[in-house]
Amino acid sequence: MDFAQPFTEHSFFLIAGPCVIESRAHAHLMSAQLRDIAEDRGIPFIYKSSFDKANRTSKDSYRGVEMAEGLDILTEVRQKLGVPVLTDVHESHQCEPVAAAVDVLQIPAFLCRQTDLLVAAAKTGRTVNVKKGQFLAPWDLKNAVDKMRSVEGHGDIWVTERGTTFGYGNLVVDFQSFPHLRKTGCPVIFDATHSVQKPGALGDKTGGAREMIPALSRAAATAVDGFFFEVHDCPEKALSDGPNAMRLEDFGPLLDQLLAIWRAGRSAAIRDAAGKG
Repeated sequence: MDFAQPFTEHSFFLIAGPCVIESRAHAHLMSAQLRDIAEDRGIPFIYKSSFDKANRTSKDSYRGVEMAEGLDILTEVRQKLGVPVLTDVHESHQCEPVAAAVDVLQIPAFLCRQTDLLVAAAKTGRTVNVKKGQFLAPWDLKNAVDKMRSVEGHGDIWVTERGTTFGYGNLVVDFQSFPHLRKTGCPVIFDATHSVQKPGALGDKTGGAREMIPALSRAAATAVDGFFFEVHDCPEKALSDGPNAMRLEDFGPLLDQLLAIWRAGRSAAIRDAAGKG
């Protein structure tokens, strides 16, 4: 599958899916439903799910399927639905085989300073989405971008805001982050669901404030090129990140709101640019 930059003048692009691959059937169900929701609204869509969640709070938490099975499932989704797919990589040796199966490699926030991982991902020539670490100032993400840009033949690079550590067990979103991330020259994405996590709040699991997702995403809508959402048909039964996952049944109406705000913001920006010219 050829993968072009998913940008249009009429819509942000959308990365969405369950946190982790739970089963082959569930992946096909969620990818088809999310594709239809996005297509109905003319939103470029990338399906997201991880074959492994290497940073779970507890050793007993579900991590996902094996890499071989996970990549096979994502390849099926990619081929049968004709949609691009994205998944995480955690170690340098994973980048090449993962790049053969997916369109976008994602660097988890905890790993955004790992030079060998960043370079290995860039060497694949695939698009790489780098999540800003919870511990990192937004202007410091430029260093990760520069590491990848130093690689000959690197693909497109995206940067994602996903909240910043605020004391123990809480994250906040500093909306000044978006213009700083814009200075990297990369498309800017807002991860509206990881930003409402409550790390370790459930003892051996991470909690979340799902009810805050709409407010934060609406606030970010004029500042970003794309959105990242973890979405689940039944978050209470999700095997990872259920407390901060968007309900599938509520997702379409939220996207309608975000499109209206995003388009109004783009129109205003175009008018401002024309006035300055």
